[in-house]
Amino acid sequence: MKSITIYTGPRCNYCDAAKRLLTRNNATYKEIDISIVEGAMDEMIKKSNGKRTIPQIFFDDQHIGGYDEARALEKENKLQDLLK
Repeated sequence: MKSITIYTGPRCNYCDAAKRLLTRNNATYKEIDISIVEGAMDEMIKKSNGKRTIPQIFFDDQHIGGYDEARALEKENKLQDLLK
């Protein structure tokens, strides 16, 4: 299974929904809260080609996007393939 990283922030409903989506698909992930981890926001922006919104989700080094993109992959039955 791929290494999954999700950048999140406080009081973020989309972040919570993304974490539930990953859990529902039996994916374990590393969460990085950009409000707590120094330099995490800059790292996230660089890795996501300038995206500043949270959550931002990565499978290994592949940028998936945010919650909406992850949910779309789930609906299209493509998420499980990416998790392998």
